[in-house]
Amino acid sequence: MNEFEKHFKALTGHAPFPWQQAMYDQFVCNRADNIPTTCNIPTGLGKTNIIAIWLIALVQQAKVPRRLVYVVNRRTVVDQTTTEAIRLRDNAPKIGINNLAISTLRGQFADNREWAADPSRPAIICGTVDMIGSRLLFSGYGVGFKSKPLHAGFLGQDVLIVHDESHLEPAFQDLLIAIQSEQCLGRFPDRHPLRVMALSATSRGGNEAFELTEQEKHADFARNDAPAELRMVWQRTHARKSLAFHTVSDEKKALVERTAELALAHKDSERAILIFVRTVDNLADVVKKLPADQTCQLTGTMRGHERDKLIDHPIFKRFLPGAEPEAKTAYLVCTSAGEVGVNISADHLVCDLSTFESMAQRFGRVNRFGLRDDTRIDIVHPTPTTFDDKDKLTPTRQKTLALLTSLTDASPASLSKLDPVARSDAFAPRPITLPTSDILFDAWSMTSIRERMPGRPKVEPYMHGIREWEPPQTKVGWREEVAKITGQLLIQYRPSDLLDVYPIKPHELLTDRTDRVFNTLKKLASLGDWPIWIGDDEGHFKDSTLSQIVADGKESIEGVTLLLPPELGGLDRGFFTASAKYDPAVPYDVADEWRIAEDQLTRKRKWTTEDESDPKPPTGMKRVQRIIFTDRDDEDEKTIKTWHWFVRFSAADPDARSRESYDLQPHLDDAKAAATGFVDKLLLEPELRKAVILAATYHDLGKDRERWQNGIGNREYPDKKWAKSGNRTLAGERSSYRHEFGSVLDVQKEPSFQQLSDDAKDLVLHLIAAHHGRARPHFNADECFDDNHAAQAVRDLAVEVPRRFARLQRKFGRWGLAYLESLVRAADYAASIQAEGGAK
Repeated sequence: MNEFEKHFKALTGHAPFPWQQAMYDQFVCNRADNIPTTCNIPTGLGKTNIIAIWLIALVQQAKVPRRLVYVVNRRTVVDQTTTEAIRLRDNAPKIGINNLAISTLRGQFADNREWAADPSRPAIICGTVDMIGSRLLFSGYGVGFKSKPLHAGFLGQDVLIVHDESHLEPAFQDLLIAIQSEQCLGRFPDRHPLRVMALSATSRGGNEAFELTEQEKHADFARNDAPAELRMVWQRTHARKSLAFHTVSDEKKALVERTAELALAHKDSERAILIFVRTVDNLADVVKKLPADQTCQLTGTMRGHERDKLIDHPIFKRFLPGAEPEAKTAYLVCTSAGEVGVNISADHLVCDLSTFESMAQRFGRVNRFGLRDDTRIDIVHPTPTTFDDKDKLTPTRQKTLALLTSLTDASPASLSKLDPVARSDAFAPRPITLPTSDILFDAWSMTSIRERMPGRPKVEPYMHGIREWEPPQTKVGWREEVAKITGQLLIQYRPSDLLDVYPIKPHELLTDRTDRVFNTLKKLASLGDWPIWIGDDEGHFKDSTLSQIVADGKESIEGVTLLLPPELGGLDRGFFTASAKYDPAVPYDVADEWRIAEDQLTRKRKWTTEDESDPKPPTGMKRVQRIIFTDRDDEDEKTIKTWHWFVRFSAADPDARSRESYDLQPHLDDAKAAATGFVDKLLLEPELRKAVILAATYHDLGKDRERWQNGIGNREYPDKKWAKSGNRTLAGERSSYRHEFGSVLDVQKEPSFQQLSDDAKDLVLHLIAAHHGRARPHFNADECFDDNHAAQAVRDLAVEVPRRFARLQRKFGRWGLAYLESLVRAADYAASIQAEGGAK
């Protein structure tokens, strides 16, 4: 057993396939192309173990990035990558890695930002196209403007991005390549450009790809004396899945009936039957025809809250790997949401006809591990003359049918033998990819401009492209504050600000076609007018009303997020409906149901009256918002109620941490020590190393101001100087003064700063100015003042900040500069954690 095999088995619990050994050999070779740009591996053969291969190469000090980002097409029910990441974290000490950071889509590691707390740690980040793509473009969904550069820097430098099922999101793959090209060949080259690997089991073709070894592809390893790993490859690639075709003369009327009939033919089989249909309307009709106690459903319209609960559904469990047969047949009915990234395996499949890449994904969810020899796939499709001419996917569906009818079974081996050109022609049309440019990258990088800016478009079309055959969609969620914060309260507590401190998370939102959402809203309008908050994908929310939205028409809600009061509308089997009657016991506002463990909430809201004292923050949480309401009981009596919002602190985000007061000089010393530790492990160039350490050492000098100290409640200034306050109830009048601005003025008097080269001075001043998200490119006008410095010095600095930002982006690249900023910010975080005795 060689070194790789030994490490691989320690990490995963099993021996590697030959292709995994071959990929590792390429990773550790001393070549510029050591990481394949495209990888085509059949389903069920351990694609996610590319993470383990990368980790072993990192241990062997190969030239691979320090962080791996695994991008999945969408949030799924059974996130195989998260499962793999957790297993690797548990086993990593066996190969000498004791500090592996992971952040994934759900559970204990959901968006925990461990990967951003210590930039020198190896890290695995698993996210969706939207989550990763928006952050790379300095526009992270659910990320405040202060943190957008941090996410862009740490995800855009010293990173390997593995884009799983890349054939399903060609626009995003094009975007990744455009970013990589800009980092390497653009006007502002980066020092540590990202690397990209497109990963697929169903390639569109056109690129030379890393594939199974010749031994795996061509030898017959069905015999029992063949090596176990090769027998498993043969078993899975040749997993028999017989095909049967069934025509209907009217797809709209007869498809549901025929699909249900074929599914019910298995009713006494005691097997797991998977059903795929293209539309949610057809899904709802098929579900009605199946036994309710034996059926569950999965659609892309479902909220994350309900989708995540499927993992515990007894019917859904029947489709998980290793599930035991039971006395009743189980039915799982899905739209395309079940095609991607869902680690399930059914015994039989019944489906309608889609495009080739979609059909291949469906086939990969049945007899996935080759354990059966009687698997059957029934495909219901129109007769040649009854395809819908108005359906823009009809030509590719017809080509898909022609390909599939040429096969006798749908094993991965059979699909791979199809003519590559004919297969590619049967894919859904490529979305229109919007071209990026250096001007767009510049505009997106200016994150301190929070308002809408001409020339800075939304990032969503650049991630997904324009899919002319797909109707517009709208997201819907429910929040209690929408009905509570109205009138004058909206001036004091703006929706965008509230959602910045208490962001909307995927588990709160459903996604449906805009026309269906709009029709439901029109029905709800008969119940009276209601407040609604309406927001775009950049996190800008405004208050509106149900009547106003209905009056503006369905175009006004295309691509937006609607937040409704819990009393308005409801859910019926996961679908947004006007017929559901409000029941306070039904959790429509599930904002507080974001958990890092079954018994550990991440957020909590609590009401108190004026007769009650402020509640103590729940263990491990900090109050991030206090909203005061005045209700008039009658002409003379008022009742004051307060709504307290708490958020669990994170080791990666001390801004949300509970803390004792923390003196200024110890904080600066701790930040210096943390920065020194980071840069020593990162092996930065000497001048960069010195600049980062110096910026961390002096980043908070501007807190040495009476105005600032009074603002955080320090009544003993100047005898005591705090970096952090332990008691916000003592806080004085808030000021727009920014301590980073003052720090930039102060540091220029320091002897160690004066000894730097002019280029290093430029960098230090920017890193200090930007460590809380400002100076990209400017400070707001009301923030440009300092009581300790002359007015002319203040004016000169205010003018120079954006010029310096532009100079340094030219020198280090957009993501490179954000990365250097994030090193200082991480040092600030680490120092705050150090003051509390480490993460709790």
